[in-house]
Amino acid sequence: MTVALSGRASDVRVIGLISLAHGSSHFFHLVLPPMFPWLKDAFALSYAELGILMSIFFVVSCVVQAASGFLVDRIGARPVLFTGIGLLVLAALIYSQSNGYGMLIIGAVIAGCGNGIFHPVDYTLINHKVSPPNLPYAYSMHGVTGYLGWAAAPAFMVGIAQLSDWRIAFLAAAILEAIILVVLWMNRGQLLDNVKERHEHSRSHAEHSGLLPESAFAFLKLPAVWLCWAFFFFSMASTSSLQSFAPSALFNIYQVPLTLGSYYITLLALGSAGGVLFGGFLAAKLQAPEKIVSSCLSITVIMCLALATGFVSPGLIPIIFFMLGFGYGVVAPSRDLLVKRATPQGVAGRVYGIVYSGIDLGAAVGPFIFGMFMDAGLPKALFIGIVLFQLLIIPTVFTVSAKSAPKANAAS
Repeated sequence: MTVALSGRASDVRVIGLISLAHGSSHFFHLVLPPMFPWLKDAFALSYAELGILMSIFFVVSCVVQAASGFLVDRIGARPVLFTGIGLLVLAALIYSQSNGYGMLIIGAVIAGCGNGIFHPVDYTLINHKVSPPNLPYAYSMHGVTGYLGWAAAPAFMVGIAQLSDWRIAFLAAAILEAIILVVLWMNRGQLLDNVKERHEHSRSHAEHSGLLPESAFAFLKLPAVWLCWAFFFFSMASTSSLQSFAPSALFNIYQVPLTLGSYYITLLALGSAGGVLFGGFLAAKLQAPEKIVSSCLSITVIMCLALATGFVSPGLIPIIFFMLGFGYGVVAPSRDLLVKRATPQGVAGRVYGIVYSGIDLGAAVGPFIFGMFMDAGLPKALFIGIVLFQLLIIPTVFTVSAKSAPKANAAS
């Protein structure tokens, strides 16, 4: 009994530390955008120039995320994690001392480098440090803190900027991230993954089962890996587009004030946080990730179609946005279980790096596509396009599940 309790306590501590790091990553996704009005006035920038900063952030993060998985498999997750958080601190400091657009670009590049390491690091640590029965709960808490990071950043940055100025807001963000780095450093023993042991286990597994790919890049030939990548690409393209343009679309379709529409985005994030918690419980109990994902996405498709009609009562819109977020959140733990099933032995960091790079590329591409529709005066196309993206996700789920079933059965 003591051993079991000790193992559970260790799981809780590891999950808490990794989730803290992940929340800080999402916090930095939205450190820059709330400061756009201040930066626009300070440096006479256009909205296009400000938007390019976020594109730079996500494109750099996409490239680094794909590459950092290989580094995690080679040297371990912990040093990569500390480096990434240190880069986020540096980026916020550069933002705070910027004297022009060039320094903002440098800050965005450094922030993208720091952000790009988190998913390969986080999921490698979770899968190797958390006991299998607690994995759905780990994925759930990991997702919740990400959504909470999104929700916290605008209030944190705008609140401090209003009390002082935008430079102090960025400096405060740097201090906050530095505190998180100190907390993780003080608990670094909980974040150590034995790379040598993992490699030896992988070689042993390969000798007995033949499941290990023959080269460092052989996993790229696996269809399940690219299906998971497509899942993340379409999912994040939908989410980021909704976050970017829903207030404007609701104003044009339903005459909802822009300030009120921005509040609905907060409801979306809070709904997602609650959905992830419930989704972790559901994934652990049902052990049927493909059914959970397809069912939730089918419901969100119906809600987006309803919004596109223009006939939804304005009083129902905040409820729909909260439920949309809840549905997206429920999907997340089951989605992560599907990726784990599709991951061959010994290449976890690489697979997570490639697969989760779809998130960054989707975040960069989605708003660009739907921004053109918005400029063309087609706000309903936002919700219709999101429906199409979600419909493209559903078949990938069942295909990944089918291709992963033989590996899962062999492992068991």
